[in-house]
Amino acid sequence: MPAGRPERRLALAFVLASTFVFLVLAPIATRPLAQVGAFIPAYEATLALNDVITATILLAQFGVLRMRGLLLLACAYLFTAALAIAHLLSFPGLLSPTGLLGAGNQTTVWLYMFWHTGFPILVIVYALTGQRRIAERASAPRAMLGAVAATLAAAAALTLLTTSGHDLLPVLLQDGHYQPMLSVVVTGIWSLCVVALLALARRRPYSVLDLWLIVVVCAWLFDIGLSAGVNAARFDLGFYAGRIYGLISASFILLVLLARNGGLYARLVAAHETQRQLAAELQRLSSTDGLTGLANRRAFDQAIDSEWRRTLRYKTPLSLLVIDVDHFKRFNDTYGHVAGDECLRRVAEAVGGKARRAGDLAARYGGEEFVVLLPHTETVDARRLAERICEAVRELRIPHAASMAADHVTVSVGVAGAVAAMRFDPKADARSANDNRTAVAPPAPATLVANADRALYAAKATGRNRACMLNDEGELDSAVDPAA
Repeated sequence: MPAGRPERRLALAFVLASTFVFLVLAPIATRPLAQVGAFIPAYEATLALNDVITATILLAQFGVLRMRGLLLLACAYLFTAALAIAHLLSFPGLLSPTGLLGAGNQTTVWLYMFWHTGFPILVIVYALTGQRRIAERASAPRAMLGAVAATLAAAAALTLLTTSGHDLLPVLLQDGHYQPMLSVVVTGIWSLCVVALLALARRRPYSVLDLWLIVVVCAWLFDIGLSAGVNAARFDLGFYAGRIYGLISASFILLVLLARNGGLYARLVAAHETQRQLAAELQRLSSTDGLTGLANRRAFDQAIDSEWRRTLRYKTPLSLLVIDVDHFKRFNDTYGHVAGDECLRRVAEAVGGKARRAGDLAARYGGEEFVVLLPHTETVDARRLAERICEAVRELRIPHAASMAADHVTVSVGVAGAVAAMRFDPKADARSANDNRTAVAPPAPATLVANADRALYAAKATGRNRACMLNDEGELDSAVDPAA
């Protein structure tokens, strides 16, 4: 993620503030202070925990992005955590008078130097690696396991060198005071930190991670400078101040990663919500007729298939209305297609306004035809609804001079039920119309549509502007004359 201007300004402010504090403390770094027994355990336990969490987050990001730099940086933090733990265990006077792990006089000071050497080296390699990823065939978990094992092995080897082989190392600390050789080692570490800064500076444009790594390396410079460069002995002002710098530098990347992960999670939640809304809108659009706002043919086909299966299983009533606008082609020819579309919208509103019960579905079937699917509705009740729809359309009083049914727009409605669409076992007990219907070779839902169409044709044949029903016995009733 590229670093923006606010991040760059904030990072610059941290570097300037750290430089100012370093310049203030450097002249008085040799001032002796009281030994605080709890400082080293608290400092190193916190440092190790911060570094382990940081390494874990970086490893998780590597598992997704497969970028070698992230793996190297995770190893850098894991390396410092391992040596910080070894430094804590071997520090004299904490867990034993001389420290654990067979520590000698030079153990802790050399561990401190090794961990401050390893981190900038790995940062340099990270900066030179760029955005390169591991090979597609390579296994990211296997790469992580190998890198972690190599890092811990290197930390263990250096710990072994500084404990069992501490006599082989140059003397850096004598009777609690630093020796001249320490200046040579610190100069080398400072040089590595400067190289790391230069390598990071070449990675343009800076990512957020690059930017805060620059801040961390600057703090690393001040850490080693105060705690082992310009100070004189353990537990002086520089000793404490340098380690506080180290803890702050260890926390920088962790805080940045946590903030970044939080931001990415918030963006993921927002993206998921947007996707959910888009999916819901797409679902709505895919099931809605664009002209009338009613359900479309696709939604109707799905609904009738579902309700048909439910009717077969539970023997519940199911009715269907098929509605046709009378002489609509003549309306279009007389008033134009724009007026025709408006007519369909108003008729659809009237139809939908009458089919308001939960479970009812009003849909545009095609052209000037509409359907109303009525679950749990007997054909007699469906017939009454059909008559109310006819009356609602008549009350719109949409002029239709070319109609042969009336001087305004009217509709014809065909009504049919699932009972008439099935063939029943004649031996079934007919005393309970709903509970004892035994369907034999039930047909498809298209049979219900065909029966409603048959009733519609009968309504048209008897003068239009009316409803006609195919009753449960499969017989057409007489269409109601609206003038009657």
